Amino acid sequence: MKITRVAASVHDIPVSAPLLTETFPRPLVFVQVETDAGITGYGITGPIQRFAVAEFINREVGPKIIGKDPTETEKIWHELFIDLNPRAQTGTWSSAISAIDIALWDIKGKFLNQPVWRLLGGAQKTVPAYITFGLLEYSTEQLVQVAKMFVSQGEDKLKMVVGINGANDPLEDANRVIAVREAIGNNVQLSMDANYLFNFTDALKLAKAVENYNIEWFEEPVYGNDARLLHDLRMRTSVPISAGQNEGHRFRYRELLVNSAVDILQPNVVYCGGFTEGMKVAAMAQAFNLVIANGGGWPHHNMHLHAAMANGWRVEFHYLMWKAGEMIFENPPGPDGGKTTLTEAPGLGLEPRFDALAEFQEA
Repeated sequence: MKITRVAASVHDIPVSAPLLTETFPRPLVFVQVETDAGITGYGITGPIQRFAVAEFINREVGPKIIGKDPTETEKIWHELFIDLNPRAQTGTWSSAISAIDIALWDIKGKFLNQPVWRLLGGAQKTVPAYITFGLLEYSTEQLVQVAKMFVSQGEDKLKMVVGINGANDPLEDANRVIAVREAIGNNVQLSMDANYLFNFTDALKLAKAVENYNIEWFEEPVYGNDARLLHDLRMRTSVPISAGQNEGHRFRYRELLVNSAVDILQPNVVYCGGFTEGMKVAAMAQAFNLVIANGGGWPHHNMHLHAAMANGWRVEFHYLMWKAGEMIFENPPGPDGGKTTLTEAPGLGLEPRFDALAEFQEA
């Protein structure tokens, strides 16, 4: 079996959120890898530098893998790394190789008639899942209302975004977090995600303000996932620290691990280099006796990594990316009572809705 065609396109999926009238764009790059066996694999990556990523795939990455055996995922990944990224830059490279690698594993699974999660390791068919519901656009009252809605549906793990008012008001963030905690009670897990927007002082101030409210983790609290600052923050708060959702190489995750910067590592296969690199990151975390938790959304792909690994701990159903996935794929698995169960469908088990992809394609 040989690769015959590679095509990347850019799409902008408009998603609505509960209680809000505005729609939220979720841009992505969609990749198709075709073979002479009639098997096609599909991959995605996220919005950052999306037009550059699509052009890089179509002009440079794609032509280099035409004629290759798509099941030789490690070989292809390493050859592309040596040819196109020998100095381990991230950005466009990492996003592009992520989408390509995901598509290759989709092909491998379809060719071998096995789901990707089993080919990668098959540790657990059902994995814990949480809902990221708490958008900055919500008022405190709306946050409480939406949180209670998901709890009433049986979900027992929630996450909210912090960084209100330009990430310059940690005490107001604390008020919002506390309001949600008091509304949902202590039996529901609650995490908070700063998307690395805080300076160290404000991150510490927020962590200290919510320490008594049973916060599951504080995600990417400081600028640039600075490993030294993350370590210092860990030493000064009892709230567990997590990071890594947009890191583009195993080397950056290694930095987080050896600096004792995190309690929870967060590789995301649509950014970190696909499943081939994501498995190495998960194994490194395992060597440090740490769990991995999906951050950065795109659950329908990341759930395969978490089902593969014994330390796969949490799949994120970020509301906006969760619903974007449902708009472009036919009936993908969803959360159910704090968990999600993967299917036995070969490959990723994701059938694209090409009508929706065409409708939302960007020029």
